[in-house]
Amino acid sequence: QETGNPEVRFMQLDLASLRSVRAFASAFLRQEPHLHLLINNAGVSAGGTTEDGFSLSFQVNHLGHFLLTQLLLERLQSCAPSRVVIVASRAHCAGRLHPDTLGRPPPGPLSAFQDYCDSKLANMLHARELATRLQGTQVTCYAVHPGFVNTELFRHTPLWLKPFFLPLVWLFFREAAEGAQTSLHCATQEGLECFSGRYFADCRLQEPWPLARDDRLARALWEASERLVGL
Repeated sequence: QETGNPEVRFMQLDLASLRSVRAFASAFLRQEPHLHLLINNAGVSAGGTTEDGFSLSFQVNHLGHFLLTQLLLERLQSCAPSRVVIVASRAHCAGRLHPDTLGRPPPGPLSAFQDYCDSKLANMLHARELATRLQGTQVTCYAVHPGFVNTELFRHTPLWLKPFFLPLVWLFFREAAEGAQTSLHCATQEGLECFSGRYFADCRLQEPWPLARDDRLARALWEASERLVGL
């Protein structure tokens, strides 16, 4: 109603539930014959575990998106040229991934923050490996840093931290419309096909941290993610 566009359709999807992801994908594929663009944008920074037994941030930010992308991939390929945009973060620089402990809350007092950083590194590696596997299909993939954006991402910040954290949000964080620009750039800009698998920030190509360029880790993450989501 707000957009005035009768073609906008709401479909419920809970990335914290693999059952919900599968139900959404099944409903979408029944109802929509075309899919040219998938933007994996949802994110959360919070402690806790999901109904599937994984840490909340890692499932919502990576595993749920990984499963969704895989379930929709055949439709993206049949509608090519098409694109996948994965919203990562510069926080990937603090990520640490061990394929044998994926999905478990990291130890330590900053577990929720570390889990978020780990999930963002997973986003980067997901985009890299997906692009490798999609070579020659006319489906391309991009990881983006939207900037630090004033959304509800940090609504689960501990109460004792909010007096210190919220003023920084108000002073330095971008509004949502500004934060969406790099995702829209990678979704719509012509001529980006040769940069599939690469990382963008401020609508420009950027070089990620070394772990995000580790092809062996990207393959290991992919294979572990397949096992965890039951593919």
